Amino acid sequence: MRDVESEPGAETPYECFECGNIVVERNSPGQCPDCGGQMRNRRIPLE
Repeated sequence: MRDVESEPGAETPYECFECGNIVVERNSPGQCPDCGGQMRNRRIPLE
């Protein structure tokens, strides 16, 4: 796995596990604004 460079305060895309909604935020939104599902940082690979 390669390291992901993180810039504090930079806008990052987050994707909802439930509905696939994508939002760009500076901090993790926690829950999807559309369905309330769990969000994931798209820059961090799933394993």
